[in-house]
Amino acid sequence: MARLPEPRRVCLVVNPAAGGGRAAARLPAVEAALRARGISFRTTSTTGIPNAQELAVEAHGRGEVPVTLSGDGLVGCVAGALAGLNAAEPPLMGVLPGGRGNDFVRVTGIPGDPVDAVAVLADGVPTPVDLGCVDGKPFIGIASLGFDSDANRIANAAPARLGNLVYAYGALRALATYRHARFTVEADGERREFVGWSVAAANASTYGGGMVMAPDARLDDGALDVVMSARTSRAHFLRTLPRIFKGTHVEDPSVSVLRGREVRVSADRPFTVYADGDPIGELPVTMTVLPGAVRVLLPA
Repeated sequence: MARLPEPRRVCLVVNPAAGGGRAAARLPAVEAALRARGISFRTTSTTGIPNAQELAVEAHGRGEVPVTLSGDGLVGCVAGALAGLNAAEPPLMGVLPGGRGNDFVRVTGIPGDPVDAVAVLADGVPTPVDLGCVDGKPFIGIASLGFDSDANRIANAAPARLGNLVYAYGALRALATYRHARFTVEADGERREFVGWSVAAANASTYGGGMVMAPDARLDDGALDVVMSARTSRAHFLRTLPRIFKGTHVEDPSVSVLRGREVRVSADRPFTVYADGDPIGELPVTMTVLPGAVRVLLPA
């Protein structure tokens, strides 16, 4: 695949509040790095997800490459807006880490410091990437529910000073009060019913700042890996939890995995579905994958 042709023009789409203000704090250094690389750019600040999507679509129409400086939630939403364009080929975007979890850059090899990641905007390769959807709403990483619904809600309300530890904090707090639920999951016609902790549909392998929920999930395989955690004691769950950072939790007998392009999930009580750290839907939901929906500048 060819690298981005000259002249290189990018539009930074910045969420100033992302990462507890990390994106805004790093912006001057990012702009300096872009100048040093000879990359023509302009900077825009978002007022919310719909505004960020509008900015990205406008930038694409101007012949610019939209580049997010924010967290994974904005990456997925901007990618979804670009994927909806009637373009001759999948639209191109770039990603600079500016959130708390930054799992997309972790799984793709983009440097974790946004200043270092500018090099990928200069020398990266446009690479097709799948998108997941929850009832048509796009996400880039993992959509999950059940125990994860409680953990995400708590994490999103946690102090910014905790950084990416907010996800571990949310999990430990949720563990104290969570009640097992009965889930029904259907992936490409294969049906499972179980009582337990959670369901996660993974477009990428990692979420929550480095938790390898679905070790075999890939951004370019045209499918979602559905990880289901069945009922165990709280003590067993707590012992297993650290294994998620290496992805070895899937070896536990309580964990099973399905794969599919269309996944339907329901439960015996309401749950909010979270994707890339943000609420995206309410059960019951249908989750799908859009293969190669966008191209992203990734390390060569």
